[in-house]
Order: sequence, then C-alpha cells, then structure tokens
Amino acid sequence: MSPCLTLLFGLPRASKRVIQVLADVALITFSFLVAMWLRLDSLEFLYRPGVWLALPIVLPISIALFVKLGFYRAIIRYMGLKATQTILIGVLASAGVLGLTVIIAGLPIPRSVPFIYAMLALITVGGVRFGLRHLYLSDQERRKERVLIYGAGAAGRQLVMSLRHGRDYQPIAFVDYAPMLQGSHVQGLKVYPPEESHRLIKSFGVQKFLLAIPEATRARRQEVLQSIEILNIPVQTIPDMADVISGKAKFNELRDVAIEDLLGRDPIPPDPSLMGADISGKVVMVTGAGGSIGSELCRQILCQNPRQLLLVDVAEYHLYRIEQDIIQLQAMKGSHVACQPIIASVQDGKRLEALMRSFRVDTIYHAAAYKHVPLVEQNMVEGIRNNVFGTLAMAKAAIAAQVGKVVLISTDKAVRPTNVMGASKRLAEMVCQSLAKERSATCFSMVRFGNVLGSSGSVVPLFRKQIQRGGPITVTHPDITRYFMTIPEAAQLVVRAGAMAEGGDVFVLDMGKPVQITDLAYRMVRLTGLQPYYADTEDAAEVQGQTHSPKGDIAIRFTGLRPGEKLYEELLITDASQPTSHPRIMTANETMLEWAELQPLLSAVDRACLEQDMNQIRNIFLSAPIGYAPQGEIVDIRSLQLASHAPVPDEVDSVQARVDWISDDVKVARRIKLKAVSRSMSPNTPESPGTPS
Repeated sequence: MSPCLTLLFGLPRASKRVIQVLADVALITFSFLVAMWLRLDSLEFLYRPGVWLALPIVLPISIALFVKLGFYRAIIRYMGLKATQTILIGVLASAGVLGLTVIIAGLPIPRSVPFIYAMLALITVGGVRFGLRHLYLSDQERRKERVLIYGAGAAGRQLVMSLRHGRDYQPIAFVDYAPMLQGSHVQGLKVYPPEESHRLIKSFGVQKFLLAIPEATRARRQEVLQSIEILNIPVQTIPDMADVISGKAKFNELRDVAIEDLLGRDPIPPDPSLMGADISGKVVMVTGAGGSIGSELCRQILCQNPRQLLLVDVAEYHLYRIEQDIIQLQAMKGSHVACQPIIASVQDGKRLEALMRSFRVDTIYHAAAYKHVPLVEQNMVEGIRNNVFGTLAMAKAAIAAQVGKVVLISTDKAVRPTNVMGASKRLAEMVCQSLAKERSATCFSMVRFGNVLGSSGSVVPLFRKQIQRGGPITVTHPDITRYFMTIPEAAQLVVRAGAMAEGGDVFVLDMGKPVQITDLAYRMVRLTGLQPYYADTEDAAEVQGQTHSPKGDIAIRFTGLRPGEKLYEELLITDASQPTSHPRIMTANETMLEWAELQPLLSAVDRACLEQDMNQIRNIFLSAPIGYAPQGEIVDIRSLQLASHAPVPDEVDSVQARVDWISDDVKVARRIKLKAVSRSMSPNTPESPGTPS
C-alpha cells in the first residue's frame, strides 16, 4: 500500500468522515457536469447561470440524505451488500432531488439529465468507496497466510467468511472428499479433491491447512490427518461444535490438532441410567478432587445432579482451582448443587470417617494417589503411605460410616508392576478386594485404565512444549508403547463401571490399541509443518538439532527408560476377563487374599515404612502375590543420600568395589539401627496397619 493510502486509512474517524463529505461534494458536482456534457454534447451550458443554480440545492440535500442513510458510519474496508444497497438508495434519492429541482425551478436543464446523473453518481460515489476497499483488502491479502480448508460444508463456509474479515488468513480453495462437491464453487472458492492438495500447496504457496470438519468422527479425522501429514504443512482445526455452543470457544478460534484425533477413537455416548445410578440425589465424595481424573469426575458428577458434592484434596491450590471450575460450570448450567471443598489427607482415617458420617456420604470415588512413576520410585515410603495406607484408611472409614459404594481409581501399572507406584496400586486393589469379601454394607470396586491425555505429567503437553522450543523431543525408548484415553471418556467410564459393581469387582476399561510413543512424537512434529529426525547420539543431536538442520527441524532423542518404567503396559494380570453390559468395560478375575492373609502383609509393609527400610519394602513386595518385578536398583532419595555419606575402608580400592561396599554395608547398618529404634517405640506403635504414622 502506498504511503498516501496508509496515511489515509490511519486518520482518526472524524477526519475520515470530513474527507468523505468533501469527496462526495466533488463527485456529485463532477457527475452532474458530465451528465450535462453527455446530454448536450457541448460545454456551452457552463456559461448559463440557470444551470449552476441546481447545485446549491442538490448538494446540501444530497449530503443530508447521505448522512441520514448512514453513508459516513459505514467502514469502507468492511463494506458489503448492505452498503451497496445504501449507496444505490442515496444516489437515486439525489437524482430525484435534481429532477424535482429542474421541474419546480424551471431550470434550463434537459429532463433526461437526472437519469444520466444517477448512473454516473452511482459509478463515482460507489466506485471510489469500493476501489479504496479493494486496495485495502489487496494489501491485507498480501500479508495474510494462504490456507487450504478441508471441508466445504456449513462449517467450512462459515470459516471462510470469518477469515475474510480477519487479518491472519487468506483462504485459497476448499478440499473435500465428497464427489458431489468437487469441482463446484463455495463462497467463491473452488472445491478440489484431496489428491490435488500437494499441487495446490505448490501452485498457490499455501502455508497452512485448516480442518473444518467438526462433526466428523475421530476415525474419519484420523484418516484425513494421515493423508495430510505427508504434505509437511502446519495443520490446525476449528473447535468442536459442542465447545462453540457451550461458549468454551469461538468458531474462528483455530487450534492445534487435538491428540485424540490422532488416536482415531470415538467415545461411546453416555448411558444416563448408568451415569446417574450412584449419583443422582445422593451425597458423593471425590478424593483427590484437584487431580486430573478427580477434577473431571467432579464435573461429570455435577451434571448428574447429586444432592451434595464433597471435593476432598490435601493440596490447597488444586482444591481451590477445581472449586472455581465447579462454580463457573454451575453458573453456566444453572445448577444449584451444594459443593463443599474440604482439605483433608486420605491417610487421616478418623477425619475421613467424621466427614462421611457428618455428610452421610452415599458414594465415594477414590482418585487420591501419587501416580508419577519416577517420583514415587524416588520417594518410596510416602508413595506407599498415600497409595496403600491412604486407601486402607479411606476404606475402613467408609465401612464404619456405612457408605454405600466405593470406587477405587486404579492403573494399568498395577499389572505385573515393575515400579513401586504400580506395586502400591496393586496392593490398594487387594485392600479393596479383601474388604469386599468381608461382606460389609459397603460395596467396593476398582476401575483400572491406562494413561489419560492431557493429565499432569502426560507426554502430550510435554511434546508440545518441546516442539515450540525447537526440540529436541525426548522419548525414553524407541519401542515404548502406552494406552491412551481422553480424560472425559475415562471419567465417564469410571462412573458407569462403578454403577455396575456388585462387590470386589475389578473393572478394566477398553483402551483401544496401544500407541507407540515414538510414532506419536513423529506425527505431532509433522502436523506442525516441521520435519522430525532421529538423533543418533547425544553429541550428534546437539550439533544437528540446530535450526534448519540438514536432517530435519526437530530432533527426537532417546534418553533411556527411567527407574521402574516398562516398555509395554498391560491391563490384565491373567487372560481371564469377562464382558459386561457396556462394550468398553470388562471385569477381570484377579488374584486376591483374604483379609486374614492380607493383614500381616500390610503390617510388615507398615513396619518397613516406619523404619524407612527400602530393602525390606522391596523384599516384602517381591514375596507378596502382586507380581512385582523391579528392573533396577533402589533409587529412593534418602537411601542414595545415606549411601553417599558412608565411610569407605582404605582396602576397598576399585570404584565398583566401593559402590558395592557402600550399598551392602550401609543397608545392613541402617536396618539394625532402625529396628532398634522401632523396638524402643513399640508401646506407641499403631495397632492397625492403616493408621498413619
């Protein structure tokens, strides 16, 4: 755009209106004089005073009409059909004024002149405005990113209109797989088959692909994304229509492709009879309410109209955050369910029992747990205290308070665990199984599933941050796989499974096919329009991971499995599983212990935790029927710290010998010392293994 036009468009609104008025005065005068010249084919009329008398009458009345019609309120750059209609009406009115003036005043002006004037004024007054609009939009289009839109349906048409009024994107064409649309024009854009995408990108310099298929199934979206990935172009999508309708997103608010679209897994619609069975009209407690699963459970539960919802969490900030989310959700839905945020530890059985009795709790969803494998591996005692004895304290409190149903949220890492987190969750399952066998008034069940997308610590947000930073993306192992499920689907299935429980049930959710993490990282990079590559070594990755690397844009680096991490996760300990009435929920027949057998095991674990004896904890887990199979040395932070400060005899000279000596000798000395302390404190030792120390 020229400096003059830039200055013109940058003037204040009042100055622009003054310029428009002066321009219209000049254009009306010019149109009138040209009309006279065309009609008379001579300029002699310029010397007739009677001709000039028309202008002092026509000009002020025409400008007044233009003002009344809103000529000077319209923004030229956004002029459309309505503005065209307004200009036509204004010009015709001005021509009418000229005709009446000629007749009433008897001016020496031919009666055909007002008609010629009308055509000329329409061209000049309207043409100048649309010419300026065209110059402005042409300049803006040169600055916009050129985009292809996948989907020429209603959503695609609406997206084109939004983009044309925006400053970021210039739609070039539609791509659609529907044969009936291919070759037609929608919103002035031609619709091409998907096979033409590569040619269109090269021919028109397209910089981004936008998906406008909000109502397509995830399976269909996955097919589309697989076809687009090879184009090496950034891909974004419009929000789901449900988010637009609910007000969570605007229609033209483009987003990165949701990771669930890459999985191609469509959720099953909720079954109202199962969703509300243990919730509607009842008092529901959610432990770990501020966590990823706990918070989504609270939202799902609120939609089923419980009588009261108790949000229990030990983390104040997370509890505050879910409380605020619930308040906003209630305001949006017009809900009046009483929600109580309660700060409490699940290890405090007496407080939990008091709360359950006071509020007369009917249903508990126990989501409170430490779930990050490396952190629990480094903090073994606290992980076991929270996951095992927190579950035991909660379960005993529920039995004492005669709670109707308790649903434990478990994990696929509890199946043949290789880490302390998984072993602790399997032991928590066995606690609920054993207590269910005691035939109390409380019905216990467990729901086991894998990773949830978007939860704290999930690989997906981590990968996104690493891509934004330019890499590298860190993956622990080339062959590592995981099961994935969206948080809303997981929460819904937990509620449905709990409703089907009869006591002691271990429910396993159908997680679909396991996803290779390397493949997930590779696809995420390609959908941003960048080229991933694999770093051979750490040194090579540092050299090649620079911007515009010859090998690619984003390096994928393998860092090695973390302590306790498995290559493959499983959902069943044995192959014995049975279907339920829900297509994505199965029941597993798992090994369990009677309470009389489990109690001594829990007591032994409790004593080992009290003594901070990590080796003893590992030995107990190895002897317990939980399938524990650790794959490395103990990496608990306290054990490593003690070992690092142990004196080493002079005769131990080799590095490996010194390490072995520290590992063995310190463990023995620490065990003797802690057992002595334990015996000295025995009168105050809690009787129940579930009572926190």
